[in-house]
Amino acid sequence: MKIIARIGACLSFAFCFSGGLWILVKTGFDTSKDSAVWIGIGLYFIGKAFFVGPMLLLAAEKFASKPDSQ
Repeated sequence: MKIIARIGACLSFAFCFSGGLWILVKTGFDTSKDSAVWIGIGLYFIGKAFFVGPMLLLAAEKFASKPDSQ
């Protein structure tokens, strides 16, 4: 279970980060009114990657291999 949680943490970081970068590349950092919203969404996904990935990794590391009662 711990390995699955680690893989999930890495995948969530990778998908959020690459999704944010993809949005930023597609907008081309155009400063028009419509692109400003998309730039904000791209930056949100990049920031989310740096929060969600490490938090899931910490939760995975906190996972015990065996229950304490056994």
